Amino acid sequence: MNFHDTRETRDPEARERELLARLPAQIAHARAAAPAFGRLLADVDPDSVTSRDALATLPVIRKSELLELQKAARPFGGFSAVGWGTACRRVFASPGPLYEPEGARPDYYRLARALFAAGFRAGDLVHNTFSYHFTPAGSMMETAAHALGCTVFPAGVGQTEQQLAAIADLQPTAYVGTPSFLRILLDKADELGVPVSFTKAFVSGEAFPPSLREAFAARGITAFQAYATADIGLIAYETPAREGMVVDEDVLLEIVRPGTGDPVAPGEVGEVVVTTFNPDYPLIRFGTGDLSAVLPGTSPCGRTNVRIKGWMGRADQTTKVKGMFVHPGQIAQVVRRHPEITRARLVVDNPDLNDRMTLMCEAAGGGSEALADAVAASIRELTKLRGEVAFLPAGALANDGKVIDDVRVYR
Repeated sequence: MNFHDTRETRDPEARERELLARLPAQIAHARAAAPAFGRLLADVDPDSVTSRDALATLPVIRKSELLELQKAARPFGGFSAVGWGTACRRVFASPGPLYEPEGARPDYYRLARALFAAGFRAGDLVHNTFSYHFTPAGSMMETAAHALGCTVFPAGVGQTEQQLAAIADLQPTAYVGTPSFLRILLDKADELGVPVSFTKAFVSGEAFPPSLREAFAARGITAFQAYATADIGLIAYETPAREGMVVDEDVLLEIVRPGTGDPVAPGEVGEVVVTTFNPDYPLIRFGTGDLSAVLPGTSPCGRTNVRIKGWMGRADQTTKVKGMFVHPGQIAQVVRRHPEITRARLVVDNPDLNDRMTLMCEAAGGGSEALADAVAASIRELTKLRGEVAFLPAGALANDGKVIDDVRVYR
């Protein structure tokens, strides 16, 4: 079978009718079970929201706003319909911190569909290099692999030589993780003369340029990617057609003008806004902060759902580095810890296709090595990522309000 289930090849109009028919009950559930939506949608008649036009009148809840909303009402800002106990199997903390519940249902994040499109099948041994600590990526991939009948080796990140030893012993057929770490593993394997058994890979968390995909293919590894978030789970996924990403069957996706809730014209770039039918975390019009656009037509692979171009940048200054979100508020926290800094901007670039963060600082007295070390330690503590520090003369940074400047180039 070439498809995960028959829903992927439904008539598009039938799919649209089914999604819209599910909306009233999900909105009613969100109002009743999630206190935040009880307030936000108090004046909304759920039975009236049966069209995209009606959905577009509801407020957008943006990921960039969740940090403050959660601070005011821990742990989930009132958006979760479940609390501690059997209904909430795990809780994760993404940088910010932003807390996300994981419910007890199998394939909670619905990523099995994406892994299937990437060629994963029952009986595969999956080498999962996403983190199992704090953030949900490791669990997201493991639960999806289990839903397909795969066995998982929970490798996590780092310890490259030990990972290669396990790969040599266990001979996994599939890799899951960031594309940059797969490249690191392959380069180290070449250096040590260790054969790598991967024939398929599912990558996410950072950009996957064509040059890297071709390099993997030259080594006999067919790699696919997907677009997913800790809050929503799967949003869209790549298929063998390699033409954009097909939207998941269990989300209702809109593209809106950044900073508003107004849908854009078909094909226009805007912010991805998603309504999920997850009963545990019933997010209605959740603004991801990511930019994308709808592609015309249907995929040559036979899947009939809407396609998007994939990730096209950020609608706000929040950015993703090595699979982790970095927020302007985190950079402000770093600056507040070090009063010597008078102005700062985080520049994200990618020399040799490896993400790098550099905090460009204007500092009283020009800065010092000791201050640089202290600031670097604060960056690592607050973002869970390594960052470099550079001092600039007073007035070198433009007075334009920019806190994070993503200058990465992919080729």
